[in-house]
Amino acid sequence: MWTANEANYDTAFVKMLDYYLDQIDATRSNPSDFQARFNCDGSYWLRAYQKYRSPARFNRLIAAIRSGHIGSPLNTLVSTYGAQPTEAVLRGMFYAGQLERAYGLRFTLAEAMENNTLPLGLSSLWAGSGAKYSWKGIGGYGSQMTYEYRANRRHQLYRYTGLDSSGVLMKWYRYDGRPKAHTAFGGYAECRLVIKSVNTMKELRQIVNGLDAMCDTISPNSAYPYNVAGAFGYGHDDLNTYVSQPFVDAAKAETTPTRKVRVSNEEDFFQDVARSYPKLPFESVSYGNEWDLYCASMNETTAQVRRSTEKLRAAEALASLVALKTPGFASRLTTARNLAWESFGMYWEHNWTADGPVKQPVRAQWQIKIQRQISGYVDSLFLLSATTLGRQIRQTANPRFYVFNPLNWSRSDVADFAYAGSGSIQVVDVSTGKTVASQLITQEGKRFLRIFAEGVPSVGYKVFEIKTGPSPSLPVAAAVVGETIRTARYRIRLSPSGAITDLYDSLANRQLVKPMDGKYLNDLGAPNVDEGSPVVVENAGPVSVTLKAVSPVPVPHTVRVTVFANSRDAGTPRIEIENRIQANFSDVKTWAFSFNLNQPTTRHEELGAILTAKKETRGGHYAAQNARLDWQTFNHFADLSERNYGVTLSNLDCSFFKLGHSTVDSLWEQSPQLNALAGGQVDTKREDQGVLGIFGQNGQTNFLYQFALHPHQGDFEPVVAMKFALEHQNPLVTGAVTGNRNSDPQSTFSLLTTSDPNVLLWSLKPSEDGIGAGLMARFWNFNGKPVTPTITVAKPIRRAWKTTHIETNEQLLKPDNHTLPIRFAPHQLNSYRLQLAN
Repeated sequence: MWTANEANYDTAFVKMLDYYLDQIDATRSNPSDFQARFNCDGSYWLRAYQKYRSPARFNRLIAAIRSGHIGSPLNTLVSTYGAQPTEAVLRGMFYAGQLERAYGLRFTLAEAMENNTLPLGLSSLWAGSGAKYSWKGIGGYGSQMTYEYRANRRHQLYRYTGLDSSGVLMKWYRYDGRPKAHTAFGGYAECRLVIKSVNTMKELRQIVNGLDAMCDTISPNSAYPYNVAGAFGYGHDDLNTYVSQPFVDAAKAETTPTRKVRVSNEEDFFQDVARSYPKLPFESVSYGNEWDLYCASMNETTAQVRRSTEKLRAAEALASLVALKTPGFASRLTTARNLAWESFGMYWEHNWTADGPVKQPVRAQWQIKIQRQISGYVDSLFLLSATTLGRQIRQTANPRFYVFNPLNWSRSDVADFAYAGSGSIQVVDVSTGKTVASQLITQEGKRFLRIFAEGVPSVGYKVFEIKTGPSPSLPVAAAVVGETIRTARYRIRLSPSGAITDLYDSLANRQLVKPMDGKYLNDLGAPNVDEGSPVVVENAGPVSVTLKAVSPVPVPHTVRVTVFANSRDAGTPRIEIENRIQANFSDVKTWAFSFNLNQPTTRHEELGAILTAKKETRGGHYAAQNARLDWQTFNHFADLSERNYGVTLSNLDCSFFKLGHSTVDSLWEQSPQLNALAGGQVDTKREDQGVLGIFGQNGQTNFLYQFALHPHQGDFEPVVAMKFALEHQNPLVTGAVTGNRNSDPQSTFSLLTTSDPNVLLWSLKPSEDGIGAGLMARFWNFNGKPVTPTITVAKPIRRAWKTTHIETNEQLLKPDNHTLPIRFAPHQLNSYRLQLAN
């Protein structure tokens, strides 16, 4: 929202489409080049039209899309992408996928407008969703980068390419915003020379001649050595725009025997470029983050969206298993589901600058509404699926519960089951008959039975039984002396301020903390690390032990550090950190992690890509020009590694981090300090010193930040880092077993496995069109080489397709009973439809 509220935008979108459909009809008898066309900047236009117009009128719109007279990108609205989890990007395009399947369409455009930066991995996500083309026009306003820094681009037409070698054809013209050199090209309204048009026809003719002048196939160092050029966008920041005939008239007037001018639907431009210039240059770089950063001005609301995105993984994996026996169990949630996908496409809508006509409180409440639409659906699906699975498993005289693993490898980890019964109990793994380590814990006033569950199968469950009588005596998971906690692997000192001042890795004989600028590990910036209440022990038992610190400085906050006792079959030892800020703040705050590492290299998950945080000229993935370098995308993890040693930091709630003292144009590539952005308004406009984003976190007073640390011997391995982060952020799911005698008696079950440990299941869900249309499985190859793994499913696979990420079938595959061989390029995400036998 920028110019008006949501209702007024809905009205504008619908009325504008009415107008342009009439203009298209009125010019249909013209030669093709001189017919009216119109491009929406998001699929939400189509959604609004479907909602507020009759089916007949919507079919008229679909016909205009099919004929190429109305265009729409895959994205819901114009969004910023640097803060988005990978899966959130894809869900925001699901409505376009629904239209493709329902009406036999394909949407080949995707856009990220106005913001001055662009992620690297977005290219692969777009291409994997069916996009072929994109144009980017930036805004000169509100950037921390100077006009001079942005004035030149090495490529204005190029292949915007991901690490998997897929991508889209990109038009991103040079934008020179300097007052004396200002041009419309490269902006987001390239067809508009002046905001308040005086003579639209005259101005459009000037645009045509400007494009003609730009085409230079003669000069040896031409900035645009092409004979195809296009200017897109006219609406600028207007609520509505009704301008059509001047485009038709300008195209007629400026067409000559040697020059063709066409009213474009954008796709025709790219098709011409692709035919004429099949060997365009490639770019596989990140341009960093700018307007992306402003969602941190409501950090807790944004973190709730991130948590829901992650929780969706388990909710949908549960739903997949349940739907095979109870196909329509979640049909009541269809409307909420579709609203959640729409909300993913809206939450990061680009006007987070929050300095326009729509007042900040209105924008903030809209963001909260969007967040609740996402979280409400995910929570409902999770609860319904978990409860229904419990009813599908046969209960016995003793209480039983299942432990479900949504990931595609066998896991040994802690599991927490809500429990209000007796404390004199033991927990037995029904499949082995062995008693497992257990303890009672209290979290946020609720009581849980925590167990250590071993060998929980891939995308499957194990059943555990609670029996009366004392558990076998086991040692406490860690020894605590004062502020120091010790396990066989670690020695950790949690200071009263919540900063970790000592982390010793006994396996490597290394101290991992080295303060930088007076900041340690997990340091919120207290001037004195010993300022706070005495550190106390919580929930000590044979499975885990927690230390808690409470401090009033620099703002009231609580820190909990938890370590676990791992059996010989367990996964990597994990140090979990839970931070809570319990007061409002209006400045920029970070959690500093200062490691004792020698000139480490940092890698991190961006969007569908693992990047090296160095400039491209030094072996990294960040552009050497036109990039903003101070804040990096912080999705599942960041890893700081030397040769043969490093630390992986798993992150669930923060969207960005900064290395050392990085600035807009300087990246501290070898800094051993990572600063996770806890929240704040990070930018002030160069133009008028206005602060961008929502002031004072919209009054929020409770913030949650969840991290986990994994020191590792050996070089950085992306699949190991991602598995560690996924295990931290996707805890084993538990639920009461409540089924009757006709329910499944199995004590263990696995729905799906993969043969290659480097290929991770990214999502598993019932098809958008119902379980009858199959299960949708998305995988990510973390190998830098092509691989050909095999999927094995518990039921025979009747038919299978490779699909786009938005569930449009692309290639029929050949399953063999329970198995399906699949292929991946290096670093590639692929999606598949699996129709299983009844």
